[in-house]
Amino acid sequence: MSKDQMPQSEIPNKSGSSPILIGAVVAILGVALGAGLYAFFNGNGKPGPALVQSAAATSTCSIDKADQEKLNASATGEIAAFNALDRPYSVKDFTFNNRKGEALTFADWQGRTALLNLWATWCAPCRAEMPALDALNKELGGPEFEVVAISVDLGEPGRPIGFFEEIGLQNLGFYHDPKLDTLNALKREGLAFGLPATLLIGKDGCVLGTLNGPAEWAGEDAKRLIKTALEL
Repeated sequence: MSKDQMPQSEIPNKSGSSPILIGAVVAILGVALGAGLYAFFNGNGKPGPALVQSAAATSTCSIDKADQEKLNASATGEIAAFNALDRPYSVKDFTFNNRKGEALTFADWQGRTALLNLWATWCAPCRAEMPALDALNKELGGPEFEVVAISVDLGEPGRPIGFFEEIGLQNLGFYHDPKLDTLNALKREGLAFGLPATLLIGKDGCVLGTLNGPAEWAGEDAKRLIKTALEL
């Protein structure tokens, strides 16, 4: 198993905001944009190779309207940003590695519900939510469910493995996509906009819903969503 605009400090500001404040805001937006571009490209200015098959055209997934409504109804409070998917999409062919470097696909999770989380060590919100994902997997992980947190740090897995060890993650399996294929595939389908990105995957390898950005995954709201998915 197993995120340019030149600061317009010369332009009068009707709201009374200072030029320094305007410049600071633009600088922050620039950093966020740079991070987003880094996530989308493979480091040399070109998209990573499409090793992940786009399932939108070939998917045999079906979305049950009643199940979609149940999931949306259960996504409240700390995970209110979760949206149940209204179109089929399969991630069975997503390819990534385990700690040993062995290739896996989501077909290996057939018959189990999974919470797919894409993260990277350079993504501060990702780092902050990893302990909550670890706690969620400790409580609910087992034969029917697993949190599958996939690092999209480029290249060798040494840095993300070191982060796992640094903060003492003990309940998450280590998975790594060194070429950003998973994230880029989800971006092309409009299912991910940056990091972290989290998808709830059904027993058939089909996406049930998505949540872009961090969330409190160890809270009661998240547990309620997972338990609802397990009943579908």
